[in-house]
Amino acid sequence: MARQSRNCTAKSRQLSRPLLARARANGFCLMEEALDSVCSNGPRAGMAVKKGLSHLLGNSAWNATAFAVAVLLNLAILPFVIFRLGLGAFGVAGLVTACVAPALMFSNALGLSTARELAQRLEPADRDAARRFFATALALAIVIGGLIAALLGLAGAPLARLGFHLGGPAADDLGLAFALAAAGWLCQCVFAVFLSLFMARQDYRRIASIGITGTVVTMISMLLVIPYAPRASTLLGCQALGFATNLLMAFASSRRAISDWLALPALDRGALRTLVKLGGWQIAAQSGALFAGQADRYLLGALLQPQFVGFYSVAQRLEEAVYIGVLKIGEILFPFFSTLQQEDDDRKVDLLLRSSWILNVLAASALGGLIPVAGALLHRWTGAEVAAEAQQVLVVLSISGILGSSANVFAFYLLSQGRSGSNALISLVTGIFTLATSAVALPYFGWQAAGWSSCIGMVAQMVTTVLLLRRTFRLSAMWSRMLHFLLIPLGSGVAVALALRSQLGHVSFENTPSWWYVMSLYGVSAAAIFAAAVALSQLGPYRAVCWRDLHVIIARFLPFKAL
Repeated sequence: MARQSRNCTAKSRQLSRPLLARARANGFCLMEEALDSVCSNGPRAGMAVKKGLSHLLGNSAWNATAFAVAVLLNLAILPFVIFRLGLGAFGVAGLVTACVAPALMFSNALGLSTARELAQRLEPADRDAARRFFATALALAIVIGGLIAALLGLAGAPLARLGFHLGGPAADDLGLAFALAAAGWLCQCVFAVFLSLFMARQDYRRIASIGITGTVVTMISMLLVIPYAPRASTLLGCQALGFATNLLMAFASSRRAISDWLALPALDRGALRTLVKLGGWQIAAQSGALFAGQADRYLLGALLQPQFVGFYSVAQRLEEAVYIGVLKIGEILFPFFSTLQQEDDDRKVDLLLRSSWILNVLAASALGGLIPVAGALLHRWTGAEVAAEAQQVLVVLSISGILGSSANVFAFYLLSQGRSGSNALISLVTGIFTLATSAVALPYFGWQAAGWSSCIGMVAQMVTTVLLLRRTFRLSAMWSRMLHFLLIPLGSGVAVALALRSQLGHVSFENTPSWWYVMSLYGVSAAAIFAAAVALSQLGPYRAVCWRDLHVIIARFLPFKAL
């Protein structure tokens, strides 16, 4: 027994050193099971792994906290904005935002590609290479980003007048609205490069503080300025001020904390080739996702009056707030997966599917909770008129968000492994199905059909994701594992949410419902969906794995030992 224990300890130390060294170089350790193949009795390895898990979950908490603050402030101020601007001007601002959105394909792809490359070059010996990547990315953001912003500012207003048949006071404000929106996007583009420095180091505490400050500046400026200039351009100008604040804070923080890794804008051929190779596929992937998300807004603007775009924007903003909140919690998996390139397929698929189950249960609960409470929430938040028009769209968009959660973790994995071509395929298939359905449904069924195209697109995305997963990992029992970890949580979330809506969601209100009623109904619905998903996970062959992961997360975030 003593000899066996010594052999086990020696093996643990031998195998854990490269894993822990690589993890420390990237600012965090692997998850709790990173040393599953090693003897689990080594106390030092166990302590290091638990510390790494705590750090990883802490990153998720910081990411979620920053997003939650931003969402709550945005949702709190939206009724004020609609009341001061009116649904027409609010709809025009939504159309301008949708027109500027294609530029996000470039800025998002550049930020993610830079973060991935910097995450692999954090050791002191790689500092020069990291500086070359940063300098090249910064040059691309300033030069190409500046050209894109100029194009949007000059050509956006004439094209919007032509495409959306805008005239009158709304059209008079378009030139300034596009100029401010383009300036805000350019700040976002340069900010994405500086943000990649902190993403690569898993410094989500600093990222959260920067994001919260920018949101607070945006909200304060809206409260102060919009009453005196109730126009679409004012709203977009306040948002641009928040993006400029983010950029200034990121620049100042990087100068103070990691100045040795900064460099002036310059082009390096090797870094440029690497960024273009990965970023090119990312732009293709971003294009599909972008048009899938904006298709209904474009068609509504072309076919109907701006107030219908306003109705749709209200419903979409609620759904997106919850959906992106869940996505932000899982965003820390991107640099985490980047450290697993040398692991075997069994290890990768284990972490991939278990991470998917956790986020899918969370997404089904958070988004599904909106379905029974859609009417009451919109009534309390924005008034009876918007609730009557938009609640069905919110229900459909929530179902779409649940179905779309199937691909989130897999997308982070593909990106971290440099397989942006597969991400592009998923996004393009989603975009094609969404656009085709919108083009057919909206002219015949009117604006209430908005959202159904998104559901069809997400079904296509789910099918494509499952097929790519099966093709990527040719392991035994893959179908049963995908069914247990991916499909059952999402399917049960939709089914339970619709059942709750049939019993609780068709209440008519003579008076505005109280926030206590709305939040209680949402909490009960989300809890019921969560309980159903966890209960179903205990019926399959992987129930022990699901229960253990759930136990670890609960133990990390509760102030006392719950289990």
